[in-house]
Amino acid sequence: MPGHTLFATTPKAMEQMLADELSSLGAENIKQTLAGVSFQGSLETAYRVCLWSRTANRVLLVLATFTVNSQDDLYQGVKKINWFDHMQPEDTLAVTFSAKNSKAIGNTHFGALKVKDAIVDQMRDKFQKRPSIDTERPKIRVNVYLQGDNAQLSLDLSGESLHKRGYRDITIKAPLKENLAAALLIRAGWPKIAAQNGTLLDPMCGSGTLLLEGAMMAADYAPGLLREHYGFLGWKRHDAAVWQKLLDEARQRKTAGLERLPLIVGFDQNRHSINAALTHSEKAGLSDKIHLERRDIADAQPAASWRPGLLICNPPYGERLGDEAQTAELYTQFGEVLKSHFSGWQAAMIISNPELGFRLGIRSQKPVTLYNGALECKLLRMSLEDSAFFIPKAKTREERINQITRAGQNPIDPGGAEMFANRLRKNLKKLGKWARQNHISCYRVYDADLPEYAVAVDLYQDVHGQIRINAQEYESPKTVDAQKADQRLAGVLLGIQNVFNIDSGSISLKIRRKQKNTRQYEKQGHQHSFHCVEEGGCKLLVNFEDYLDTGLFLDHRPLRLLLQRQAAGKRFLNLFAYTGSATVHAAVGGAKATTSVDLSKTYLDWAARNLALNESQGDHELIQADCLDWLKTEAGLTFPRQYELIFLDPPTFSNSKRMEDSFDIQNHHVELIENAVKLLTADGILYFSTNFRRFKMDTQALSGLTLTDISASTLPEDFARNPKIHYCWRIQA
Repeated sequence: MPGHTLFATTPKAMEQMLADELSSLGAENIKQTLAGVSFQGSLETAYRVCLWSRTANRVLLVLATFTVNSQDDLYQGVKKINWFDHMQPEDTLAVTFSAKNSKAIGNTHFGALKVKDAIVDQMRDKFQKRPSIDTERPKIRVNVYLQGDNAQLSLDLSGESLHKRGYRDITIKAPLKENLAAALLIRAGWPKIAAQNGTLLDPMCGSGTLLLEGAMMAADYAPGLLREHYGFLGWKRHDAAVWQKLLDEARQRKTAGLERLPLIVGFDQNRHSINAALTHSEKAGLSDKIHLERRDIADAQPAASWRPGLLICNPPYGERLGDEAQTAELYTQFGEVLKSHFSGWQAAMIISNPELGFRLGIRSQKPVTLYNGALECKLLRMSLEDSAFFIPKAKTREERINQITRAGQNPIDPGGAEMFANRLRKNLKKLGKWARQNHISCYRVYDADLPEYAVAVDLYQDVHGQIRINAQEYESPKTVDAQKADQRLAGVLLGIQNVFNIDSGSISLKIRRKQKNTRQYEKQGHQHSFHCVEEGGCKLLVNFEDYLDTGLFLDHRPLRLLLQRQAAGKRFLNLFAYTGSATVHAAVGGAKATTSVDLSKTYLDWAARNLALNESQGDHELIQADCLDWLKTEAGLTFPRQYELIFLDPPTFSNSKRMEDSFDIQNHHVELIENAVKLLTADGILYFSTNFRRFKMDTQALSGLTLTDISASTLPEDFARNPKIHYCWRIQA
């Protein structure tokens, strides 16, 4: 059979692993590109990749490439294919279309419609019948990728993404996709360790993804063997005999491999996680091959009879939990467990904050960069020998700063520290006058005006007239000496005390590290100390100790006041409501009814307290839900809720365990806005805001709406030095 041109997709940074895998599966002319690998091979090779690839997402059979300089070029290029070679006229069809740097077609939905029209029109012209659309499980799935003016038209042989092995209960969420878990195991050296009959242990196993992928790898168990459906099964040119031969071979290899499977063990302190792992191992036919046990990380140790092998896990990320001190303590404790009980083992873990790896007290090899969804992570790999152990500094960064301050040490650069204090005084004089004239009690005084002193300083005056300062240091570049950075920050704290004439107890210090693709306002502490401030006639509670943010985004002040002015007599919807400050403004402004939706019960309780504090009239509804799911459900109703005023301020990114999938604003904003608009009355207004600095509004996809960029008018005076702090649009149907 002649060779086919094929393309396999994979998550970014896994291209080399996929290329190696394709080579072992008989592929030829292998060429890597970003998030994918092109290759050539027979239909049997393509099937084998679908069945055996542990790292690919999709396998595409390329039908044609052609130039697209106009919409008609796309239509005609697709129509040139004889689709009767691939499908019956009455079959079902789905189209996936993506474009990059294309001047001809920027709207992916429109591009998909053009592709669909070309196929349907050809079939209808020839047979007076047309395929119907089925996005869930079509007979064939067509993929078009348009880069610049070059289009690649393919059949998706995989159907659903290949990371969906078939053993996962769809109601159970997991932080790792299966092909990423496989990549971690490969890079950690598990195939070689398994061949030597070494043990695999995940002491924080969650729903068991690493264990199952490790077991399947060690047992020569094809990762696609459990799947009930592939994209090629409904394809007219599908070779059932070849596919059956591959399935028979895979089943034989699995049977033989399970006989020599090494010990696979998983611990987790959460019984729900253990139950999920048990469910998945049973669905994979591995329930008698994987030992699962509820056990705390402090008690994770191997039995004397276990052969040393690989300990691998996906521990909590600092960003995901938000509680840096608690997470750091967990890593320190974990490091002690590794050093005490796992001598002679190999260890690997994926983390997003490299500083947490230092907490382990174990030297690692050069970290491997991988991506968990859009979140950049590092895979740490360690040989647990005595020579690899070291003692990390016991003090946290905040403790070191306070230690320096209490000791009265001078900053590393007294002249620079004085420059910082002088700039702070100058800003306070100017902004203090502006704040008093506009009755503003909470505002930003300094925002990295001097590059050497990269901090943000926010002043909060409560209803009793007491002043507190919330200081946030932007993480120093790695080129800056840590001791210099510590002493410089100590100088900042001393300068703040002198300029505002307050003691250190009135200053809250946060280290605002660059959080990649995650929400910034997660739990930091457990003080539960709230202070009442006033803004535009609204009383609002803020918290300086427990969260990275205080509960009140100061840059949104003009937008909240705008909502208050427009809310009278209207129904108001606050999506991703956070602590409900915008809801309070709408309520105080005379809103007839408000609805606030947020996934966090903590924030909704906070919002309820804010509303109660203002004794506002009207009907106020608080809904704990994933905003994406709630909005999609409401928008899909025949008679959806209707609001005259909607505020939509999503996070840049969220991978909360309680959400179905990870969310990022650039990829999801069109769907969000389209669904939100369906809840608007005919003359209603939607205000959409984002703090993502590289955000680009997809105006083509939203061409049916009136989009007005009001970012400049919503930028307050105290943030004028930072015009990209947020973007904002007024949107009407």
